[in-house]
Amino acid sequence: MNVVGPLKPHLHFIPFQVAPASCNRFISEKEEASASSSRSSSQGGGRRRLPKGSSDGSSTDGTSSREDIRTLRIKKVEDMRTGGYEPYGYTWERTDTAQELQSKYVDLASATEANEEKDHVSVAGRIMARRVFGKLAFLTLRDDSGPIQLYCEKARIKDAAFDQLKTSLDVGDFVGAKGTIKRTEKGELSVLVEELAILTKSLLPLPDKWHGLTDIEKRYRQRYVDMIMNPDVAEVFRSRARITSEIRRHMDNLGFLEIETPVLQGEAGGADARPFVTHHNALDRNLYLRIATELHLKRMVVGGFERVYEIGRIFRNEGISTRHNPEFTSIELYQAYADYRDMMNLVEDLVTRCSLAVNGSLCLQYQETEISLERPWRRASMHSLVAEVTGIDFATFGSDIVAAKAATLEYFKGQIERHDTAAIHKSPSIGHLLNEVFEMVVEKTLIQPTFVMDYPVEISPLAKPHRSQAGLVERFELFVYGREMANAFSELTDPIEQRARFEAQVQVHNATMQAAAEMAKLKGDTAVVTAAKDAYEVGMDEDFITALEYGMPPTAGMGIGIDRLVMLLTNSPSIRDVIAFPVLKSQ
Repeated sequence: MNVVGPLKPHLHFIPFQVAPASCNRFISEKEEASASSSRSSSQGGGRRRLPKGSSDGSSTDGTSSREDIRTLRIKKVEDMRTGGYEPYGYTWERTDTAQELQSKYVDLASATEANEEKDHVSVAGRIMARRVFGKLAFLTLRDDSGPIQLYCEKARIKDAAFDQLKTSLDVGDFVGAKGTIKRTEKGELSVLVEELAILTKSLLPLPDKWHGLTDIEKRYRQRYVDMIMNPDVAEVFRSRARITSEIRRHMDNLGFLEIETPVLQGEAGGADARPFVTHHNALDRNLYLRIATELHLKRMVVGGFERVYEIGRIFRNEGISTRHNPEFTSIELYQAYADYRDMMNLVEDLVTRCSLAVNGSLCLQYQETEISLERPWRRASMHSLVAEVTGIDFATFGSDIVAAKAATLEYFKGQIERHDTAAIHKSPSIGHLLNEVFEMVVEKTLIQPTFVMDYPVEISPLAKPHRSQAGLVERFELFVYGREMANAFSELTDPIEQRARFEAQVQVHNATMQAAAEMAKLKGDTAVVTAAKDAYEVGMDEDFITALEYGMPPTAGMGIGIDRLVMLLTNSPSIRDVIAFPVLKSQ
């Protein structure tokens, strides 16, 4: 470990540098002055001081000042090594975290020191702030449990190192500290430091304490800095971990087995989405990143596993928005001898357990809207919800798509600026049209948890036919705050019908791609290039059909979007807030 005081008798500790007593700043006064002087000289101007309170390149007159500071800190690293100290330590024996000390000494009175043998502690973390008053210095140390103050007295630190720590320690450095516990006159629990060691020397200054890292795009790109400066951001990812742990724990307790399925697949199936394509050199063949885990998990059910699930990454080569990222996480699960109503009960149970684990409550505040997860949740068919909002009962049209489109266009008359009617004209069936209208006007109204049930067969190629309503399937989607959270079926187990559904899906897709290509020709070369770029093939997984022909028991399946669930339970407005490293545009 790196401890204040010489490692060898003939070596001396490299001094640290402190900020003036009048301010709590992220860059030392001397470091700021040196950086400013260096910058001014290079610009041919007189000496200038950095603006008060500034701390990183973006708030200290640009990149040059940030580089000047980095240069100074690299010099400190060199000086430390010259003096016999390694500024990038190997280990530190820590006895307590900051939160453990806060809990252990919660009853310690102000202006009191606890200095018995059991009160000698060792902590480690990043220095987030510092203040110096003559022979007394205060450092704010933060580990992953929270902050605690380091109380440094010149007379107490071993080897008279107080004066030495003035030239090498900067905000952002990782340190280890040993000492006893004291609560100051102002009530701040502190480690009364006897030994101090730099464990990692930071080369770049942290963003300004008061303004933080405010550029949203930069926050996503430099998530590590975002988490350093904004503890609430880090808490989102702790909550995410608790959510996935709670889901796994509950699934395991129900007797489900977690299975890993291939990310690289010969055919991208289990959903209707554009896949990412890659090439395997040794096999000299194209492969697809999975767009769902469904078909391989169903193969496991065919093989005799009655309850399986996978929490895994899914990849879809589509748009980016506050609700969509090209790679996201879902849980898919399959249960033999169950149907979609069993899945409704299961998703209610999972979501409420996760909410209690993270928030301790079933009443949430999401974007200033109160959401109640109290059970049971509303259940309604897609047909009834569309009729409720638009007054159109699509069940009355039979297969008369012309009449259905006419009624739909009449409803949207005068609303063309708000709704794209092109999708209405393109709808190839009543089922597709019903779904378009639902997405246009109904989804956004479903604020409280709602199971939307009994979807058209045309948009649900993997779901079992409804046992009492022709043209529909036994499927539901869960919506909360106008967003799809879960999707579930009574799974189709008839291999003959499954093949027919797949073939129909391929035909519709190919017709859509062909129509887009023909339309592009009328719009010119640019549109043709765009259409060709957007086109992709949909294949049929013959091996999956073969698996079904061996026989799959009656099965229910469900998928839940983990990212959207975390968004809801952590009050996060964008999916990029709950994905540590989201996909972003090139800089």
